[in-house]
Amino acid sequence: MKSVLKNFTFLAIVMFVFSMILTGCGSSDQPAKTTTETTKKDPNASAKLNALREKGVLVVGSSNDAPFAYMDAASNKFSGVDAAIINEVSKRLGINKVEMKQIPFENLLIELNKNSIDMVTDAMYIKQERLDKALFTDVWYKEGEAVVVKKDSTIQTKEDLKDKVLGGQKGTAFLEVAQKWLNEGKAKDLKIFNSQSELMMAVNTGKIDACVTDGIVASYTLKQDSSLSLRVLTPYEAEAAGKIGAGLRFEDKEFLGEVNKTLNEMKADGTLLKILKDFGLNEDYFVSADDGKTKNTK
Repeated sequence: MKSVLKNFTFLAIVMFVFSMILTGCGSSDQPAKTTTETTKKDPNASAKLNALREKGVLVVGSSNDAPFAYMDAASNKFSGVDAAIINEVSKRLGINKVEMKQIPFENLLIELNKNSIDMVTDAMYIKQERLDKALFTDVWYKEGEAVVVKKDSTIQTKEDLKDKVLGGQKGTAFLEVAQKWLNEGKAKDLKIFNSQSELMMAVNTGKIDACVTDGIVASYTLKQDSSLSLRVLTPYEAEAAGKIGAGLRFEDKEFLGEVNKTLNEMKADGTLLKILKDFGLNEDYFVSADDGKTKNTK
């Protein structure tokens, strides 16, 4: 009996020591994994890009305006011209996914500088007052404003707006055009709306006589929504023709360089022009790498 107990005790000790060895081996594996993960960081990439690659997602801000950067209701996917461009840029930079955070247009740069998003991608004109608040990429493409009226409106030219009520969207360059016309006596009054959809509906229901809005958005909206009895004023020469880019924080200057390099590669290999054409935009909207350099002020 004594012999059996001794053998049992010996066996128990051996098993305990063996289990401790296994536990120790398991513990030593964890630091090795962390070291391996650390070596995955690209020493030639910016800290921002490495962080985004590790996180696996780039969060961009947009006011959810089609056809630029919006959530498609049918597919629940981030869609539009700007969405297609930033998705391709991100893929080439090794960032697995792009997510959109919906923010009112006038608050986009505010939220960017609050660090709630990584980038602003919402057909934003590159303008001096915005360059004072953020860095901007090289030009993605160019566009201009349009005047939208009811189909049966007597308005045929810009001169016909003199005794009419205009509308504009808060925070946009096109509102500034409408305000300029009002100041110059070229319109009777000006009403401001928070979104593109509210603006177009106000014209459709007769709350205002015409609106000054994004030409690309206007054409896309009227093509998609047959319930709107509206038309784009033509012929018309845009006054606020401008260049579109994406906004980044001042501290992300290295990352900006990486985005610009990728963007200009897309221009050179034809990818960017193909994206524009996929959305019905021709060569008139394309800006070459040489002509599209942005001079950031900070």
